[in-house]
Amino acid sequence: MKAIGIVGSPRKGGNTEILTKHTLKAIAEEGLGTELITLSGLDIRPCDGCRVCLDEEERCHIDDDLFAIYTKMKKAEAIILASPVYFGSATALLKAFMERTGRIGGFRGVFKGKVGGPLVVARRAGQNFTFAQLMYWFHILGFFMPSSTYWNIAFGREKGEVENDEEGLATAWNFGKNVAFLVKKLST
Repeated sequence: MKAIGIVGSPRKGGNTEILTKHTLKAIAEEGLGTELITLSGLDIRPCDGCRVCLDEEERCHIDDDLFAIYTKMKKAEAIILASPVYFGSATALLKAFMERTGRIGGFRGVFKGKVGGPLVVARRAGQNFTFAQLMYWFHILGFFMPSSTYWNIAFGREKGEVENDEEGLATAWNFGKNVAFLVKKLST
């Protein structure tokens, strides 16, 4: 059993990555394998609406770094998408990733029955919209979405500041524990 945390921040080693690693550590403590994937520095292009993935086969004609990650997502039992808030929304990098993976696998039911949910890091505002935006992706694709003790949101601007948000860290930790719990329950 494996959980993948996908970080949609263009900043390597930033607050979103820190929060995702924290969540994956909680999951790993429960005996699941984990993998952190950062989209930073990868070539992930937006969907161009060609419909190859809908009309022909489970692939995308765009030759970039997306399909290798999509293949890992298919094999995982749990997927976490994490984004900082950029202008009140998820990053363009993560939105492109969501559009294409959702399009390729969504209508084939690839993600149906998997466990998943979002993590969001904000400096000050936009966290609720971004959280909802990511939740919609999980919802439409048929994921089971565990809760936590609050919304999976933490605050921080400069690298490392998220580690000062005790409530945000506790929420992300509890979310990770609930992800692992649900994955194990669904596998029995």
